[in-house]
Amino acid sequence: MTRSFILVLDSLGVGAAPDAAAFGDSGANTLGSIAGWRAAQGQPLRIPHLESLGLAAASHAASGTWPAACAQRDGFTGAWAAAAERSRGKDTPSGHWEMSGVPVDFDWGLFPAPDPCFPPELIRAWTEACGLDGILGDCHASGTEIIARLGDEHVATGRPIVYTSGDSVFQVAAHETHFGLERLNKICKVAFELLQPYRIARVIARPFTGANGEYKRTANRKDIAVPPPGETLLDVASRAGREVIALGKIGDIFAMRGVTQLHKAPDNMGMFDHLMTQVDAAPEGALVFANFVDFDQNYGHRRDLAGYAQALEEFDARLPAFMARLRPGDLCAFTADHGCDPTFPGSDHTREYVPQLFAGPGVKSQSLGLRESFCDLGQTVAHHLGLPALAHGTPLSLSA
Repeated sequence: MTRSFILVLDSLGVGAAPDAAAFGDSGANTLGSIAGWRAAQGQPLRIPHLESLGLAAASHAASGTWPAACAQRDGFTGAWAAAAERSRGKDTPSGHWEMSGVPVDFDWGLFPAPDPCFPPELIRAWTEACGLDGILGDCHASGTEIIARLGDEHVATGRPIVYTSGDSVFQVAAHETHFGLERLNKICKVAFELLQPYRIARVIARPFTGANGEYKRTANRKDIAVPPPGETLLDVASRAGREVIALGKIGDIFAMRGVTQLHKAPDNMGMFDHLMTQVDAAPEGALVFANFVDFDQNYGHRRDLAGYAQALEEFDARLPAFMARLRPGDLCAFTADHGCDPTFPGSDHTREYVPQLFAGPGVKSQSLGLRESFCDLGQTVAHHLGLPALAHGTPLSLSA
């Protein structure tokens, strides 16, 4: 019996998907744009360990071009592919559920522009149910930007900051001390129930701390999500008696279904600390599923090329220590749930291929080509763990 690790570099797309034009995302390439920008600054992107696993090769397979300054063309240490999304959206739940074997074949509800974006009857019902005298925001926004802009007014008035994005989401930000974390979670639960007729995938509680315009989001984020519409890899693994260890927002994305352990952290490096603990502690047969959210929420949505590049380099620098501690028979998969090209206008995700990189003792270096669904990753992991086959996906042959 062996273990499997799925590491989601949230939003690290590698080139426009075949249907990108339908989403207004023609030409999107998150990795390519970041590498190109850094090269133009005279500071080439340095991610040698991800390159060695085949990340740049997957980008070349998806887009036809190599990311700038990524020079490795052979001698890879992993198996690599680029996968297109079968689900109908480019949102976080759809991407994660599909990579776990459940593609989403329906359309989520959205709150489209212009602002104010929320139905007045929804906000009226919510504020009355929660005893609120109003809200702030009511718009499309980046979470960090809107907290900086409205944080002082929130503290002064006690009104929660409410916003959305191009994703199917209703986000509520409030100060942990002045508003209260328990109260924030309570009003988000009320919102989740009221939003059911609108087909909204997630309500996200976004607590923050600080004062006088200097605010910082905390690790106490909570996603209240619609559960997956089918049986996922997590369900199959937990039913078979395996440990399913969720790191970061994985537990929330799957509505805690199939999760046996949950560990959270305030940032990518804190998440990597948890990963290093689990590579030593996770028992045989375990599935460790981690989401590194900073790439998306801190840099992709904020269109912060410099920050995204630095975060990639920091992640890459820690990979050797993790890889060295894998046990014989372990399998590690690196992937993403969608793109979020920082050079694109607005703050929305982008419809892209995602990398599917596989590494570990016994994995053969090879190209696995272009995949038609994220589901192949989940099916491959299920096969590796000796679990029953999932309903969707093709297991990939990884051994020599």
